[in-house]
Amino acid sequence: MAHAKDSQWIDWSGVFLIAVAIFCIVAAFIGGCSPNYVQLRNEGQVAMLNGEYGPARYLLLNAEDKAHRRVETLHDLGVCSVMVAKQKFEERNHAAAFRELDNAVAYYQRAIDEYPGHQASLEGLNIAQELKGQFEEALKTAQWAADFVGPSAKQQIFLAEEYEQRGDLDAALLRYRQGVTMEPENAKAHIAIAQFLMRHDNDKAAFHHLVEANRIDPKNAWVNEQLAAHSSPSPPPARVAVKTDRGR
Repeated sequence: MAHAKDSQWIDWSGVFLIAVAIFCIVAAFIGGCSPNYVQLRNEGQVAMLNGEYGPARYLLLNAEDKAHRRVETLHDLGVCSVMVAKQKFEERNHAAAFRELDNAVAYYQRAIDEYPGHQASLEGLNIAQELKGQFEEALKTAQWAADFVGPSAKQQIFLAEEYEQRGDLDAALLRYRQGVTMEPENAKAHIAIAQFLMRHDNDKAAFHHLVEANRIDPKNAWVNEQLAAHSSPSPPPARVAVKTDRGR
């Protein structure tokens, strides 16, 4: 009975790791050389997309060994840790989930240290911090990116979304406007502020930014749909019979 009970707690991710390790060793032996960085990273990404996070982590760590401190690999390892953390939360294993989030924060931070403007890692770090409940730290990350990575519409929108999530709509609107001011020919900046205004029942103000976005990127399907919806003529008012002295 003891053996049956213990079998319920087999770490199947460990089994997968062993299988992947054997596969890699055999492949290296047959091919006469070990997999290179690109092969390891690509296989790790495929495993991650398939939800096989144990093998994915193993392959990505080996890719990191091949090309130390590559921003892309550190980012992928951060993503992998976040996905495992979400699984652990679903399993109600909160201690393991928070350990994975700690790992994710460390990987993302290392990527940012290597390349401070790596947007995907900044956003990943922000997500990991929010999952940890560190909302103030997440806001600081967005603020730091806007202040120090370099003035850009993307960074202003990133920070605006953080303010909006926390209910500070005035600060959010200010940042959305700054994004448009910095890059007036950026369709994404106009779309971002238009969506914000529409979420808060200000379609009239949003219409101007939809028009600008359409001017810059006339093939954007979402913008065209919104313009069509907001430009459709409103139905005429119902005619109401008015009594006059003659009709009496």
